[in-house]
Amino acid sequence: MKKNTSLILFVIFTVISFAQELPKKYLNTISKDALKTNLDIVASNEMEGRETGSKGQKKAGDYLISQYKKSGISFPKGATNYYQKVPASFLNAKYKENLPDSENIWAFIEGSEKPDEIIVISAHYDHVGIKNGIVFNGADDDGSGTVAVLEIAKAFQIAKNEGHGPKRSILFLHVTGEEHGLHGSRFYSENPLFPLSNTITDINIDMIGRRDEAHKDSNNYVYLIGSDYLSTDLFNICEAANKNFINLNIDYTFNDRNDPNRFYYRSDHYNFAKNGIPSVFLFNGVHADYHKSTDTPDKIEFDALAKRAQFAFAIAWELANRENRPFVDKDGN
Repeated sequence: MKKNTSLILFVIFTVISFAQELPKKYLNTISKDALKTNLDIVASNEMEGRETGSKGQKKAGDYLISQYKKSGISFPKGATNYYQKVPASFLNAKYKENLPDSENIWAFIEGSEKPDEIIVISAHYDHVGIKNGIVFNGADDDGSGTVAVLEIAKAFQIAKNEGHGPKRSILFLHVTGEEHGLHGSRFYSENPLFPLSNTITDINIDMIGRRDEAHKDSNNYVYLIGSDYLSTDLFNICEAANKNFINLNIDYTFNDRNDPNRFYYRSDHYNFAKNGIPSVFLFNGVHADYHKSTDTPDKIEFDALAKRAQFAFAIAWELANRENRPFVDKDGN
């Protein structure tokens, strides 16, 4: 009996250890060097500040697509290419800013066991363009999130190539028009490629490459916003992913319902959350270069960017492979 018990315990320990080593192996493929290589391009002067619908934004979108193709990551099942076109009529309906047509960029890894259940990993790839002849590069806002999503996708594709692809499907969504009112994510939520009822979570990444004044002595932190607004499960998943793999200091200051900044309502996850989809927003807080021409790649702390991107990957890995989708047990308020 003792031998059988020992054998069972050994098998259980081995299975648990293997389950923990897999995500660690693949999250470690997200490197600060790869993030820097991509961000130096996405947030370069050549992209002209990535204003919504501009030539520079379209060039940035072309670059993202080239990287997805290079990694063997296709556009979503049911789409005809990597673009979800967002018409000018939609972009200008609220504020009449005379924006041209633009596009969301999407890529997709199909799940092996529950392909109809979708996790969205989102970031906006637009910024504010050129003002008075000066390029606003938007390296942190949101070049950092843009390249994080790209590298997270590559990590999942490496896992898939080695026989460890996600059980649920993952949509990697680079949205347009955030700076003008969350337009791209709103367009997707109103014109989803996959039913919102099958969309189990949105992980949104908007500014994760810098530190704010409240954390001037260390960049080993991240603000999490919204993880517990709709789902206790999602909150627990985020906490466990950090504890098991990352060890960032999670700051919930801006998660407070009474926080005057109201960041919960100010990035693209909100267009999923308002539709009852559990959502979490990763954020480093604002800094002196926020929405200024000085938000440039040379000021990005790539060690922090890599660690926060790895955290987002760890959250997504658990969501993609756990038995049940996050249970919605709260009203979002």
